[in-house]
Amino acid sequence: MEKYLGSTEESEFKTLTERREELEDIGRNCSANPTMGDIINRRFSRRSFIGGSLAVAAISTTVSPLALLTAHDARANEMSQFDFKEIEAGVDETHHVAEGYDADILLRWGDKIFADSPAFEPLKQTAEAQSRQFGYNNDYVGFIPLDGNPDHGLLVVNHEYTNAEIMFPNFARVEKVTKDGKEEEKVVLGDYTKELVDIEMAAHGGTVIEIRKVDGKWQPVLDGKFNRRITANTEMQLSGPAAGHDRLKTSADATGTKVFGTINNCAGGVTAWGTYLMAEENFNGYFGGDLAEDHPEFKVLKRLGAPGGQYEWSKFYDRFDVSKEPNEANRFGWIVEVDPFDPNSVPKKRTAVGRFKHEGCESIVNKDGRVVLYTGDDERYDYVYKFVTNGTYKPDDRAANMDLLDDGTLYVAKFDEDGTITWMPLIHGEGPLTAENGFASQADVLINTRLAADALGATKMDRPEDVQPNPKTGKVYVMLTNNTKRKEDEIDAANPRAKNAFGHIIEITETDGDFASTKSRWDILLKCGDPSVAEVGASFSTATTKNGWFGMPDNCAIDADGRLWVATDGNNEKETGRTDGIWAVDTEGEARGTSKLFFRVPVGAEMCGPSFNPTSDTFFLAVQHPGDAGLATYEKPATRWPDFRDDMPVRPAVVAVTKHGGGKIG
Repeated sequence: MEKYLGSTEESEFKTLTERREELEDIGRNCSANPTMGDIINRRFSRRSFIGGSLAVAAISTTVSPLALLTAHDARANEMSQFDFKEIEAGVDETHHVAEGYDADILLRWGDKIFADSPAFEPLKQTAEAQSRQFGYNNDYVGFIPLDGNPDHGLLVVNHEYTNAEIMFPNFARVEKVTKDGKEEEKVVLGDYTKELVDIEMAAHGGTVIEIRKVDGKWQPVLDGKFNRRITANTEMQLSGPAAGHDRLKTSADATGTKVFGTINNCAGGVTAWGTYLMAEENFNGYFGGDLAEDHPEFKVLKRLGAPGGQYEWSKFYDRFDVSKEPNEANRFGWIVEVDPFDPNSVPKKRTAVGRFKHEGCESIVNKDGRVVLYTGDDERYDYVYKFVTNGTYKPDDRAANMDLLDDGTLYVAKFDEDGTITWMPLIHGEGPLTAENGFASQADVLINTRLAADALGATKMDRPEDVQPNPKTGKVYVMLTNNTKRKEDEIDAANPRAKNAFGHIIEITETDGDFASTKSRWDILLKCGDPSVAEVGASFSTATTKNGWFGMPDNCAIDADGRLWVATDGNNEKETGRTDGIWAVDTEGEARGTSKLFFRVPVGAEMCGPSFNPTSDTFFLAVQHPGDAGLATYEKPATRWPDFRDDMPVRPAVVAVTKHGGGKIG
């Protein structure tokens, strides 16, 4: 059957990636909890402009509030922590990096992962070959040094999803349709086969690969003993408080502890003990079938948007059909921990960290030795979480750390109007989390994390994506991509943007540098968008140039000096006149709120995976779904980056950025 994603009037003529994102970003939180917009309004309408705070009067003018801190642009530039010549924003077929830097293609979709991997043959793709090649749509990238060497280590990469229309030859076509008397064109997918689905499943998951710098350039080590591909069929173990629960049992697994595969892995993290965290995000789209409204799992799956039906896997595999295996979906939406130093190890889905659409999972060792993970639930009006282990990290005993994430407390954030955050524990039996309210055990609390957070009254956020702790400053940065569902009647002086298309960044200050604290403070670092358009209400400093502003913050990275780098998702020629990219953002001093464009992706691509090696002299970046713009198909993508060959399709790839002559990035 022909598959055309996104048939609503609003989305009918968008790219397939845009339609997928639109379908995934509906916003399924029907609770009466206050939104972040409500909190911002109540907070800042009562505050004066003191000590860097935002004021109603300042926000209501066309001058950004942070600009008042940096009234003298030259002074702000002098005080900036970043020293590179900014590139020009724009849209074209290739990538661009700041002058004095190289951006080398390190790994592309289909590249060999092992010495005996088959060569990439795009016209003869097979699941067997793909399972031994670099996967599709690289998202999170992490670097783990070998023997402490910053120039030799393991690269760990998530492969989030697949774009069948530009991945498979002769599969998609452009078709003319008539709408309101006007002829338009759209992309229509062909008939899926089991063989194509198997290739998609093999292209998901993650890659672990040894890399080494040779003569100043990074290259994969194909005979590396740790090299590994993880796919949607890799055996995994469910661990922690929910493991073995009846709601995790299926006809194929009576124990409720064994599951195959991980899917839609967006961002992630690397722990202090050298494990790789994969965050399962929009898993709902892989499930099809129908579930009766009186089924015990109906409410839970509906809150997560499952079944989403955006993939055809359920037609060939019963486990992805909720009418046949309603518990299978409960086995996805977790944080997966992988030991990259043992390619035969079984990855573990850590149920203690909760089940929702995890954007990432960045961790930090607290001053008392406990480990704190931060993670966002990437959907409009969902929440920000942190998880605090009960056990403590032992730097000299790796084995003792390997199950730290099975025992701890998951918290959800309530942002208060006085500028504080209350981190509310999701613990069975406390407050409303009781059997009378549908939470019969801690397992239920964790499987139903969204519903539990609803019950606690957590603050609805505008698409929380990466949440990144800064070990240098004790601050935590929350990327809030956008919320175009905000209504006109929510406009006010302190929050002047209806249909917030550009997002903002929240800065959390943990009390006394205690990341495990249950009380924190918050402020707005940036409101994003074009500051030259008054009604947008952006708050970049006036030292930010026409190239330096951005919209849709998504992922971020903190370098060895504690500086913030922001990756975006959603900038394009129509919305912002620029592609996505990497912006360096000052967070301290007179330059606070100043942003500079360092790298930009080719047309149709999203910027993902920013990660540094320990010495910050290499910046690893992931270019996802390049060429997916307009009426893109395999035969006619918007670009043929990075090979620019007629016999090669457009290919997602990881880029290694280094400075001419060496030295720290930026």
